[in-house]
Amino acid sequence: MQNKPEIETGASFSFTKEERLCSQKAIEKLFAEGESFLSFPIKVVYLKTELNATFPVQAAFSVSKKSFKRAVRRNRLKRLMREAYRLHKNEFYPKLGDQQLAVFFIYIGKEMTNYAAIENAMKKALKRIAKQLQDQSAQNAQ
Repeated sequence: MQNKPEIETGASFSFTKEERLCSQKAIEKLFAEGESFLSFPIKVVYLKTELNATFPVQAAFSVSKKSFKRAVRRNRLKRLMREAYRLHKNEFYPKLGDQQLAVFFIYIGKEMTNYAAIENAMKKALKRIAKQLQDQSAQNAQ
């Protein structure tokens, strides 16, 4: 077996520990002061903040235990959301400039769904976050 060299694309498609939102204080602040919107079946809560990370965004993912009793289903939905985020974050990061965000993605659908639906919702959510941040920075500049 040969070791194939990794293709250098200039963008990393990984989702590392530093990119995960783990801080309890940051999460509490996010839900207390953050803005939210719906990109069905995902609810997005985000807050422009200073993070102690090299990445512009720290993200977390959640699925309600009330809607999905079995952990297998909750874990699958979280995995699908993480995968959609991981593949589309590289289009999102350049739009942020030097801003840093804390983002929480919450699955609010009542039924299991396929990856395509989650991916479309994630794309819309990331575009909407970028647009709202650009609108806010334009208002602050005036």
